[in-house]
Amino acid sequence: MRITRADLYELTLPLVEPFVISGGAITERRSLIVVLHDDAGHVGYGECPPFALPFYSEETLAGARDLLQRVLVPRVVERTFASPEAVDEALREGIRGNWFARAGVETAAWDLEANARGTGLAALVAERLGAQPAAAVDCGVALGIPPERRADVLTRWVYEAVQQGYRRVKIKVAPGWDAAAVAAARAGMSGTDLPLTVDANGAYEWPRDEPALRALDDAGLLYIEQPLAPDELVGHAELARVLRTPVCLDETLRDARAARQVMALAGPKVWNIKVHRVGGLSEVCRIHRLAEAYGAELWVGTMPESGIGSQAALAAAALPRCVYPSDLEPSARWYGRNTDVIKLTMGKDGRMAVPQQSCGRLLDPGRFRAAARPLHSE
Repeated sequence: MRITRADLYELTLPLVEPFVISGGAITERRSLIVVLHDDAGHVGYGECPPFALPFYSEETLAGARDLLQRVLVPRVVERTFASPEAVDEALREGIRGNWFARAGVETAAWDLEANARGTGLAALVAERLGAQPAAAVDCGVALGIPPERRADVLTRWVYEAVQQGYRRVKIKVAPGWDAAAVAAARAGMSGTDLPLTVDANGAYEWPRDEPALRALDDAGLLYIEQPLAPDELVGHAELARVLRTPVCLDETLRDARAARQVMALAGPKVWNIKVHRVGGLSEVCRIHRLAEAYGAELWVGTMPESGIGSQAALAAAALPRCVYPSDLEPSARWYGRNTDVIKLTMGKDGRMAVPQQSCGRLLDPGRFRAAARPLHSE
């Protein structure tokens, strides 16, 4: 692929209601969209979705925009690459971290190849691993902390999610909002055998919060996601040996290097892969190979992204090691009807079809023009 031009946009999609986790809240989804063009007229779309403030990761939207404009986009324009993996290699040179910024360009390169070959991202990624992608993936709902931590509101949210057909319920927890949250979720799930998980986004400390974590261990959860801070690799490995409930890594699993350290520590074997958090689909392939060797079980998380970024998430979720329901939800859940630039839908069976086309062929151009502000062209 010879990349002849790159366009950068800021995409803003208002949320139907605020989404609250232990570290902060968002009322709209702002992200950066990278559009790559080749010399044959093909187009590839990628999303860069860090938050405006560093409550989830160190990377921010403003920092990612600066790096994309000054360094990463100029690095790929007017150059020829043998593959998206070669683009990934070029983006890594001399750049530490900045996973979200790199993923915006890298996933656009994968989508550019998909457009040129007349296929979807899932088929390309699975091809690299010698696998067949799933035709559809199981969807799990991710529910934030309700206003004023009201248990009755969470119970209602969970009940409504169950009625919609989701195959797993995940709730956000934090110190002081854990036992009550689990009880409220169980009330909303009454009469079902759906799995329940909790996500702390690194809000607990060990041993300070040992009583709360041991209480969660007795709650019959499928797994406990990211209980400790992101840099607590040793802590998570030790906690996984102490608790009966599996520990799931999210923010800790920055990349394949972190995955190798988890393996060396005999750490947790449930991994949440967020495509953009790890730097793109090339790194997803590396992590998938390590998971296969280690016996780790995977699923795919989202930020959430727009329908553009969700195409990369769907591609990852369709891989063989992804055995748990992923955080892939209908566009209407986050943005309401007729707003998302690529509409995601979920069947009544709680499954989402995996597209077999590139983003450009799925994109609603009118909605994109309405929600995207041009920032830069190279």
